[in-house]
Amino acid sequence: QVQLVESGGGLVQPGGSLRLSCAASGTIFSMTVMGWYRQAPGKQRELVATITNGGDTNYADSVRGRFTISRVNDKNTVYLQMNTLKPEDTAVYVCKAYRVGAYRQYDYWGQGTQVTVPS
Repeated sequence: QVQLVESGGGLVQPGGSLRLSCAASGTIFSMTVMGWYRQAPGKQRELVATITNGGDTNYADSVRGRFTISRVNDKNTVYLQMNTLKPEDTAVYVCKAYRVGAYRQYDYWGQGTQVTVPS
């Protein structure tokens, strides 16, 4: 069974940095796309950043230039380097990965890790 294990959340002061990690285990297949979403209290889940197994990246406008997503394909691991953090970045960050099989797409979600930036 595929599991996504996240780490790296925590409390950081405004302007600080954090690095999130997410590793997919229980599979021999490479994930087609890996990425991060976040959900703040009272708000809908939103995309933060994604990266394909070819290295193509996509960022939300709110984090572009401050966050950097990267991955190690042979470890099915994705990282999110978050710099210049702001209070509005406070949210539960959830890792998502999917792979495209012969007949369908397989989606996987992590449990989430809390990032708190006090105002």
